[in-house]
Amino acid sequence: MVKTFMEVSPPAESDASSVDKSTEIMTAESIDKDDENNVDGAVDETTSPQKSSLEITLGDASTPEASAESFSSKSPRMGGLAAAIDSSLRSIQSAGSVLSNMVNAFVQVHTAPKTPFPVTSKDLSDLSSDRTHQALARVLEKAAANMPPCAPGEEEELKSARVKIEALVKRIGTSEEEAGHEKVKSGSMQELQRAHDLECAANALATVILRSKPEDGITNDAVDIEFRRETFGTNAIADKKLDSFLKLCWNAVQDFVLIMLIVLGIIGLVVETTTLKDGEKCGACWLEGFAILLSVCIVVLVTASIDYAKQFAFIRLTRSLHETNTKAVVRNGHQMSVTDDDIVVGDILSVNAHNLASIPADCILLGPPISGGLKMDESSLTGESKLISKKPGDVVLSGTTAVQGSAKMLVIAVGINSVAGKIKAHVYDSTDHDGDGLDGDDDSPLFVKLEKIAKQIGIAGTVAALLSFVVNCIKGFVFQGLSPKEYIIEYIVVAITVLAVAVPEGLPLAVTLALAFSSNKMMKEQNLVKHLDACETMGCATTICTDKTGTLTSNKMTARSIYTNGTDFSCNDPSLSLGDFIKVSPDRPKASILTLITTLIAVDTMDETTVEFEGNKLTSSTGNPTEVALLAFAHSLGEDCQDLRDSTRGRSLKGTLAEFLVEGKQIEFSSARKMMSWAIPKVEGGYRIYCKGASEVVLARCTHQLTGSTPELDDEARQRILGVGEAYNRRGMRTLVLAYRDLPEGADFDAKSANILNADGTEALEVETNLTFAGLVGIEDPLRPEVQGAIKQCYEAGIDVRLVTGDSPNTAVSIAYQAGILKDFHFLDGSDEKIAANLKSNVLMEGKVFRRKVYKIDDDGEKEFDQTAFDKIWPHLRVLARSSPDDKLTLAHGLNQSTLYTDKHACQKLKAEDQIAVFPDRQVVAMTGDGTNDAPALKRADIGFAMGIAGTQIAKDAADIILLDDNFASIVTAAKWGRNVYASIQKFLQFQLTVNISAVVTALVGSFAFAKSPLAAIQMLWVNLIMDSLASLALASEPPTDELLRRNPVNRSKSIVTVRMWANMLGQAAYQLTIIMFLLFGGPRVFGFPPGDQVEREEGINSEHYTFIFNSFVWMQLFNEVNARSLNGEINVFSGMLLNPLFCGILLITAILQVIMVEFGGKALHVADGGLNGELWGWSLLFGVGSLPMQQIINILFGQCKDAGVDGRVPSRIKSSRRLSMRTVR
Repeated sequence: MVKTFMEVSPPAESDASSVDKSTEIMTAESIDKDDENNVDGAVDETTSPQKSSLEITLGDASTPEASAESFSSKSPRMGGLAAAIDSSLRSIQSAGSVLSNMVNAFVQVHTAPKTPFPVTSKDLSDLSSDRTHQALARVLEKAAANMPPCAPGEEEELKSARVKIEALVKRIGTSEEEAGHEKVKSGSMQELQRAHDLECAANALATVILRSKPEDGITNDAVDIEFRRETFGTNAIADKKLDSFLKLCWNAVQDFVLIMLIVLGIIGLVVETTTLKDGEKCGACWLEGFAILLSVCIVVLVTASIDYAKQFAFIRLTRSLHETNTKAVVRNGHQMSVTDDDIVVGDILSVNAHNLASIPADCILLGPPISGGLKMDESSLTGESKLISKKPGDVVLSGTTAVQGSAKMLVIAVGINSVAGKIKAHVYDSTDHDGDGLDGDDDSPLFVKLEKIAKQIGIAGTVAALLSFVVNCIKGFVFQGLSPKEYIIEYIVVAITVLAVAVPEGLPLAVTLALAFSSNKMMKEQNLVKHLDACETMGCATTICTDKTGTLTSNKMTARSIYTNGTDFSCNDPSLSLGDFIKVSPDRPKASILTLITTLIAVDTMDETTVEFEGNKLTSSTGNPTEVALLAFAHSLGEDCQDLRDSTRGRSLKGTLAEFLVEGKQIEFSSARKMMSWAIPKVEGGYRIYCKGASEVVLARCTHQLTGSTPELDDEARQRILGVGEAYNRRGMRTLVLAYRDLPEGADFDAKSANILNADGTEALEVETNLTFAGLVGIEDPLRPEVQGAIKQCYEAGIDVRLVTGDSPNTAVSIAYQAGILKDFHFLDGSDEKIAANLKSNVLMEGKVFRRKVYKIDDDGEKEFDQTAFDKIWPHLRVLARSSPDDKLTLAHGLNQSTLYTDKHACQKLKAEDQIAVFPDRQVVAMTGDGTNDAPALKRADIGFAMGIAGTQIAKDAADIILLDDNFASIVTAAKWGRNVYASIQKFLQFQLTVNISAVVTALVGSFAFAKSPLAAIQMLWVNLIMDSLASLALASEPPTDELLRRNPVNRSKSIVTVRMWANMLGQAAYQLTIIMFLLFGGPRVFGFPPGDQVEREEGINSEHYTFIFNSFVWMQLFNEVNARSLNGEINVFSGMLLNPLFCGILLITAILQVIMVEFGGKALHVADGGLNGELWGWSLLFGVGSLPMQQIINILFGQCKDAGVDGRVPSRIKSSRRLSMRTVR
């Protein structure tokens, strides 16, 4: 159709049935033909009798002959479909007297509050899940059968309504079956009849079944709305239930070390307070047991408080989003704004692409169709960035977005009954979905290892305690003849002390503090960590499964290539725009050519498509994504499209040129023509018409080219353009052709071409033929600029990356190759083009093929996941295209559960034939995503990443970490901090276990020699809980280095304590034990104080001897804390220490606290009254400093064993081969 434009006054607000004509009037011919109707196809209320919505809905649906007859007339405005609707309305008008009474009675009876609906929430939920027209027919059929009775005497009218619905249902079902067998020709009578039926069906569902009206909506009566909620559910899905503080405390106390401490504390309290000798006062005898239990309380409260605070931090992050989500609905004939939570089934939702574009519930699109149509972006659910056209009768899913056009929709499913709601329910309450067989591990790799080492320490401590008890019993009762009644309790207390010394009381708190510190640091670097253990888990990740749209790409269509002036300009640098690329190209076209292209783009784009820039950066856009890409391309060439429009006669809406707007002529885009055009008057007379559209359509109409050796577009030039277009398509681009033509004065814009046909087979407009080819543009969803570097770092870190997307294979391969996921060696030898067809076997797989191969049918006919078949595929798999949400979940599960690494023969074969090295342990899988469809896989993966800006709420709820800046590169930051957490825990364990080895041996020797440990349990509690917890925070504050990303991931099964760490610990423990044994047995003689065991046994006071041992022991630990910063034998243990003020501050604070404890601790800390003199302090410090040169001696001795591989490190020649991470499957 052709439109002319002029400024007219807008219609009165009271005219509810008219559309805004402030910028549009019809041509005289169109007005004559459409005099009976207003623009949107509704009956003019000023000239037509008032009819009920049921009459308008059903029309003459029961008389297909009458409907078919109506197709003989054609509407220039909306085509045959509009004519059919108009004819139906006229038929209804003439039959109004017959149907009026029945309709009024039906509406009166069945709009009473709490009248049962003829359909259930499940029926409507199945419709939204099925999304077929047959499903719509089934709902109508069931509703017709379940209609409640009318008032007496109106049975015939109700029967008539049922007959009409059943006839409509029959025709919908029949047309659906016919459509499945043969393709219906576009624009044919059959297609128009089907479109008319579907529109009637959608309106019948609204009016007859759900008691709503497309024009007036439902009533705003609170009783009716509440009844709809009771019947069909609420749109407010309950938030994920937060764990209570008590539950978090209970979870924290499940730690094995804490359980041991609770047992020790209780036993200590009972023994100390119930075994007093006659006349003996307890005094502070309860202190040690109480202190142990207090330490447990501190650890539990700190851990639970951190987890509890994290929950509320996430709630605060999302609460504002819920409060601002409002939509426009029609109730009582008035449009009003309500929150998403208040929307109910039956509401008429008003949606347009400029705002209110997000769909909050599953809907059915109502008619009549709007000119230009409605196009939806369903990438959040399907991962496919291609826009989907919607027609009346089609299902529009919740969570999708309208990007072009406007429409009214009938809400059919809300909350957990909607498609997005079902996914959210899966995320929030996985118990509703048991039985999928895709559940995995609950604990992170770090906590599995810590649990294992804690149990080993507990066993070792128990053995040491039993050994102490047995030796003391044998020594005292057998050799010394002591009374068991008097000494048995004392021996039990000594054994408990040995066990208390062996258990690392500070380990749980140390891990919690390390994770909390790292998560707070990660927050500042755009990583919101929802679960503390997610920090470390990411450090162990071996595989990242990432989606494409919005994660690797920006989810914004962008022009990346153009063929013009005989030259192909393809920009492969994601950091560079196509316009900037052309500017610096040596083959840059003439300025006149670029000006013509930018003018063509500016003129021949819809006003609804808008773009805003800050400098060269696109900050916001509305409308058609393809047109946004073209406008951005023109801007990158240095042109302002809005200025070009405003300065173009026949296109400008501003200034003095606005009065000439009527001279411009727009030929709108339609799916039948697959192109759009805009003609503007030329100064010298005549018109220039600018065209753009599908490449194959517009190019077929071109007879000339903009420039070149010959102005005619000969076969050679045409084939060259087609070849470039095919190359663009193989790279996953969408192509369109830009063209123009100069028309003479008096050109007939309605004339048809005798030779050229539209895409649907109808005759093309003559003015859109004999065009001049200006350019072929390739548009794609571009790679984020930072992605290439981030993926390169992932490979260097030994982390494999796989792409999982709903896009076509060629699009997926193009993005994967640009990102660096695919390399040259993934393609067949000798292949030049990087397309799907040239990939080696199983490198790329489509979802349907993937599902067929990894699932088998069991004896009961049920689908069953086949891990063996999966293991044959995944080592090769790099790209999974056209995938469903379940494919992503299956991939995460299969990778996580694979034990292929145990099959040495298969691994050797992969290495020999395909140069693929399988990671020698189970995979730790990270999953990235931003769409609703990603949520189940995010939850199943070891670590789930959601995008904070573009991500849906459901995806964020399912994820472990939220990338606040939507930057894929932030994943590298998370991996670096995760590995730093792991290294920090290793450093702490190296420090802590050195303390425990020395303390246990000291306690054992003391118990053997004196039946008493020289280190009291309360002193060791101070060392383990206070000093070691501060040490953990100090070591956790060490910033991550790039060196961490040049190492391979740590195996799940590999011990967290390495051979090198054992060497450091045993070496330092040997030094400390040498000093302590010297002080224990030779100290009284060398330093002149009485033996500690004698003083405490005879005088009942704390001895200077044991206080000196305690002080020296602590200072050796403090200086060894500096050594613990190095895990691999670095010579300069002070390197970078001054750059970490927190470490230096904690070291200083700990030293000051030790001085206070020794000088003023007294009985509470089991030290001598008055502390130590200056000489003993000097010796204590000297013994502590000795730990530093001792570390260098350990490094030298260990270095001599390096060639033998004792340290567990890989020789450099082997390491270099393992660096082939881009070819190595992790």
